[in-house]
Amino acid sequence: MAITTPLLVAAISLAATTPPVPPPAGCAATESHQFDFWIGDWNVIDPAGKVAGHNRIEAILGGCALAEHWDGASGGRGVSYNAYDATAKLWRQFWVDARGGVLQLEGGLVGRNMVLKSPGAGKHVDRITWTPNDDGTVRQHWETSEDGGTTWATSFDGRYERTRSGAAGKGG
Repeated sequence: MAITTPLLVAAISLAATTPPVPPPAGCAATESHQFDFWIGDWNVIDPAGKVAGHNRIEAILGGCALAEHWDGASGGRGVSYNAYDATAKLWRQFWVDARGGVLQLEGGLVGRNMVLKSPGAGKHVDRITWTPNDDGTVRQHWETSEDGGTTWATSFDGRYERTRSGAAGKGG
């Protein structure tokens, strides 16, 4: 017993003085947090003023990525993972929905807007722009092009409004 007590005291003392492990250096970069304005618990409102669904965006992996959890008012569900790729110097999103639909986007900050679009040189292009508004809401404008990006049509235009549980701040 006399041997284990000093070891236990030393272990407790060491644990109490060991500083927390900082996040990986790549995630501490300013670019890794450019999309943090989207973090929260949101009701998404369509242009007619109807609730299109609920979206919860959370920082994961020590702030290295964002996870999106979408529940549509009409029953559609999906998730996405979003992260800054420091090597490529751009943001990437990988989306999958409950019907097996997959969408990959990449891009970055344009002014104060996060603009991500489908990569490649095909005729069909998706482009989604998230705009943080001064009143704390976020606009998500999803556009598609069938001519390689020459002309665009709106697929979805929604306003993110924080829910009561998400009203206090980021990460709600």
